[in-house]
Amino acid sequence: MSELSHVAPDGSLRMVDVGAKALSSRSATAEAAVRFHDPSTVGVVRGGAGAKGDVLTTARLAGIMAAKRTAELIPLCHPIPLDHVAIDIELDDSLPGVRITATTRCRAATGVEMEALTAASVAALTVIDMLKSVDRWMTVENLRLREKSGGRHGRLTRPIESG
Repeated sequence: MSELSHVAPDGSLRMVDVGAKALSSRSATAEAAVRFHDPSTVGVVRGGAGAKGDVLTTARLAGIMAAKRTAELIPLCHPIPLDHVAIDIELDDSLPGVRITATTRCRAATGVEMEALTAASVAALTVIDMLKSVDRWMTVENLRLREKSGGRHGRLTRPIESG
């Protein structure tokens, strides 16, 4: 258990003390996909005909807002002064669905991975909320960190997955 940074030697949970760490520029990119059960849902999004309005713009805004509130949602996560959050959402007919990429940047003593993952997941959930009246069985898939940079580990990129 000692390898887990949020677990104290006695097994209790703790917030990691980052006070002695140097500030550095950090970034993280996470991704997720929303797979539509009904392939015609792509046309609903493309045509802007969602009952609740513009699906992609609303999901993008929700992702940005979620990144800014990550520390309120994840108990041991530090509040981070974000410098930038970008949410890219693309329709993918072959999925069928949308692919979401969330990138976060800051200058802090700890990383922004959780902010990027939170942004991607909330953007995906917002797509589902906006479209559930036309497609009840959508799924969120492959929520994952793609890359991060900054801090003592420098730049890390997710290995290419085979199969």
